[in-house]
Amino acid sequence: MNNSRLVKISKYLSKHLRHQPERIGLTLTPGGWVSVDELLAACAKHQFPINRTQLNEVVASNDKKRFSFDSTGTLIRANQGHSIEVDLQLKPTVPPDILYHGTGHGAVESILQKGICKMSRHHVHLSQDMATARTVGARHGRPVVFAVDAGAMHAADYTFYCSENGVWLVDNVPPEYLRQT
Repeated sequence: MNNSRLVKISKYLSKHLRHQPERIGLTLTPGGWVSVDELLAACAKHQFPINRTQLNEVVASNDKKRFSFDSTGTLIRANQGHSIEVDLQLKPTVPPDILYHGTGHGAVESILQKGICKMSRHHVHLSQDMATARTVGARHGRPVVFAVDAGAMHAADYTFYCSENGVWLVDNVPPEYLRQT
């Protein structure tokens, strides 16, 4: 399958597994799961046919590992980034001492004043390395990376989660735990 088709399928899945499942008649179960058969049928019904081979390729090759199958391969979900209410059933996890957040240059002043807020998402997304954070930040213009003192936040009773694709999640990051790199 060509890269253009992979990207189109990934964007379609993101829209409907993270933001608007009801638009194609899907209902996410606890954990954010939906039956693969139900998803494929809904896509076909809404003039965006995807076959199981294509779906497998998108899940396996997505550079951000946005999607995952359950252990049986019969359910699929988006790993994080939802704007709709969904309990991903992640367990609180002790974070590394330092995590990173990438953003565009235009958000720096607000972040320095207010910290990092989850905005329309369920959590703030953090990376384990600066390179990933810089790549994320570049999607929003000239990238800026903040180091997050996750160890101190955890000691202060902030709860962290790590999604299946290695993205660290927290409700917010107050400015006192940030250092611009």
